[in-house]
Amino acid sequence: QVQLVESGGGLVQPGGSLRLSCAASGSSFSINSMGWYRQAPGKQRELVAVITTGGGGSTNYADSVKGRFTISRDNAKNTVYLQMNSLKPEDTADYYCNADGYLYGGTWPSDFTSWGQGTQVTVSS
Repeated sequence: QVQLVESGGGLVQPGGSLRLSCAASGSSFSINSMGWYRQAPGKQRELVAVITTGGGGSTNYADSVKGRFTISRDNAKNTVYLQMNSLKPEDTADYYCNADGYLYGGTWPSDFTSWGQGTQVTVSS
């Protein structure tokens, strides 16, 4: 299994910034992509940003965060970051890290998807 541990959430004023981190750990695995999702009270979980681990790392963002959020990764540390700038009250949510890839050790590789426990982001004055 692959465990994901998030950090960096908190309370920030509108217009402020926060940086979320998510580190993956386990044994005998490789990661294809890592991303961030969020879920506000009473709403469905939605994709915020995702980055692939291969090559230059292609990215994809929700329209609502384009130009304000930046996702990046450190493959050597199996860690993904989400830099959030110009935060708005509507960004308030629980943010979840996600990773998918392959587990090794068996006869054949098996794919996996893991989720972190979530970190709360509150944007309020």
